[in-house]
Amino acid sequence: MYKSSSISVIIPVFNSERFVAEAIDSVVNQTFKPNQIFLVDDGSTDGSATIMKSYPEAIYHYKENGGACSALNVGLKQVTGKFIAFLDSDDYWEL
Repeated sequence: MYKSSSISVIIPVFNSERFVAEAIDSVVNQTFKPNQIFLVDDGSTDGSATIMKSYPEAIYHYKENGGACSALNVGLKQVTGKFIAFLDSDDYWEL
């Protein structure tokens, strides 16, 4: 079994203030916790940034809007896990 420190989660976010807290909470509350949660704000103009910044266990990164793929690429360049998981900001993981 791998240690949790080998997992990074990337969540690209664009104007998802209605859903992003549930997405982040679903990662934070997993039994097998990742060592890194990387939130990529893809130029949101709503309250998404405020919500994302309220999670001290996550890394917040802002970039100009360029689409989901460009946000994922930014995350891929930054994370350090051996395994990488992606989660859309309007989705969540079951516990």
